[in-house]
Amino acid sequence: MSILASRFIPILYVQLSPDRLSVRNPKSGQYFSEVPEVAIAHVPKTKIVGIGAEARQRAAEPSVEIVNPFGHPRTLVGDFTVGEQLLKACFARVNRSTWLSMAPRVVMHPLGDPAGGLTQVEIRAFHEMAVGAGGSLVKVWQGRPLTDAELLSGTFPAEGAVLS
Repeated sequence: MSILASRFIPILYVQLSPDRLSVRNPKSGQYFSEVPEVAIAHVPKTKIVGIGAEARQRAAEPSVEIVNPFGHPRTLVGDFTVGEQLLKACFARVNRSTWLSMAPRVVMHPLGDPAGGLTQVEIRAFHEMAVGAGGSLVKVWQGRPLTDAELLSGTFPAEGAVLS
């Protein structure tokens, strides 16, 4: 990719855990950070009716189910499909697109230190979720939080690893 083309491609930095999902666009400064919960209504047809704090507010409504796609006791990926839809909604909030906009580059950063590290299945799931949510050139990062300068330059520090 040319340097000129990379100037126009948005970058989204996603930090996720069972307790918090943060998506930041280091170019624009737009930011979303909430509990990774999704409210799903099943009547008249299944659809997402809220994310984050808005999802929690919809919990008392009949036929609404609250799902945390990253809240599973053995893995960070509890519900792939809901996780992908949650990312898609978050990407839309921090990446104001126009009809000419390009798919964003995405850095997925699962937080925490699971026993034995992330499995290849989890790494691939995070990668595929970001692609399905509209991302391109997806990287899964494990290590310390990245700075905006690192994200914008595309360089990753030595004390960590790019897993995909």
